[in-house]
Amino acid sequence: MKRFKLPLLSLFAASLFLACNNDDTENVVEQVVIDEVAEDSLEEEAKSKGLFHSFRALKEARVLLRSIRRDGGVPYNFFRPALQFTDAQNVFIPSVLGIDYRTDRSVVPAGPTARFPMFQGLETLPDGNQRKGYYVITESSDFFMAKKLGVIYAPRMAASIGSGGEQKGHFNRRGRLVFEGSVDFSPKRSLVTGGTSDDGLLFGFPPAEVNPGAIADSNWSSYVVLPSGVVINAQMVANETGIHDRIPNPEGNGQEQEDDLNNPNLGIGQASVVLQILDGWQNGKPYFFHIVTDTSDPGPATIELGVFAPRLANLPTFGLFPGGSMLPFSPTANGRTTDTDGLGVQGLNTASLSDRQAQDPTNTFPIDPSDIRYAPMWDAHITEFTVPENERPILKSFDEVNQLLEEGILIPFRGNANPSPLANSLSNLLTATGAIINCPVVTQPEESVIGTKIGFPTN
Repeated sequence: MKRFKLPLLSLFAASLFLACNNDDTENVVEQVVIDEVAEDSLEEEAKSKGLFHSFRALKEARVLLRSIRRDGGVPYNFFRPALQFTDAQNVFIPSVLGIDYRTDRSVVPAGPTARFPMFQGLETLPDGNQRKGYYVITESSDFFMAKKLGVIYAPRMAASIGSGGEQKGHFNRRGRLVFEGSVDFSPKRSLVTGGTSDDGLLFGFPPAEVNPGAIADSNWSSYVVLPSGVVINAQMVANETGIHDRIPNPEGNGQEQEDDLNNPNLGIGQASVVLQILDGWQNGKPYFFHIVTDTSDPGPATIELGVFAPRLANLPTFGLFPGGSMLPFSPTANGRTTDTDGLGVQGLNTASLSDRQAQDPTNTFPIDPSDIRYAPMWDAHITEFTVPENERPILKSFDEVNQLLEEGILIPFRGNANPSPLANSLSNLLTATGAIINCPVVTQPEESVIGTKIGFPTN
């Protein structure tokens, strides 16, 4: 058998990994000795320690990284990453190739962006034929694969297996990942804002009409189960039908763009892609920058420029935390549309009323990816203000959301699909909409970082 050598965590690290709980894993890996172990020796030892699952995942990660080099890019190297991020930058996906932290849209009309490694794979069309597609990976349910790829470790994604909300993937002989489903980027995105409710509290949202700019078939899910049994979050960003709406306009003006594969921010020859990152609030802090790739509902897919992927609605479980493969987050239906104190604006109404890409909802999130309970699929629990707009605060944390719910200043959105609250560890007052949004978190920097750039955030 041909023998290969590759830099991996030593067998000592593997045994420590098994002995420690998830909360201790990160500390263990920082302390282990790096070693080079022959592949067949590692396999034998891994089997004896019950790590064959992770070993197979590491082999799959190596295949993926090789494809980056083959396509003209530089694969992520855990031991010598291209970028060294500071604590103040607080980056959760170390494989990103650049981040533009500038938020002033008079300077950067598309807003903050990040450049990601981009993989080439094959989609399977409904008629059984295959076509080339380009995708990014942001999370893995296996710890060692996550480290190897430079993505977020999110073990709760594994709960999707068997739910019908995931899809299977396999590697062909050329080392390309083949998906069961496909995405059509050709539709024209459009949104007609809603009117004002009878009591005057709701306006603009919910929209009167939505038409997502991309639609996935019934087999597509970003939760992809690899042959190893590991689940990755793989989001399609381009194929022959067009490109994702979160790839910035080539002119940089944030306006409507054609689905053009020649967009320089789709770096096919560099195996990278630039995506807009959205702001949010978490634990009282702003700049909770994340991407939106696909959703289970056409409404948020249109508002947040994502792919409508109906299969995601089968993921477990709505309204419960911890449990299932998702996390709850809290948009508000009728937030502040004017910035009165320098904290910005907020709300699905604001996003629905704004021009394309000019304003995002700045939703409220409970935890960040450093928490082992994190998952990239977010279960929307929409709130609604009962007070006039000039009395509505910016919602900065789940604690604040819960407090205002108790006071009656907030109520669960009247359009939520599940009217009865489901008790969980984050809130027993919120209700779920039934909408799932794929929101991988990229970075949550300190204030001092805003206005700067690192690496190559554009192609």
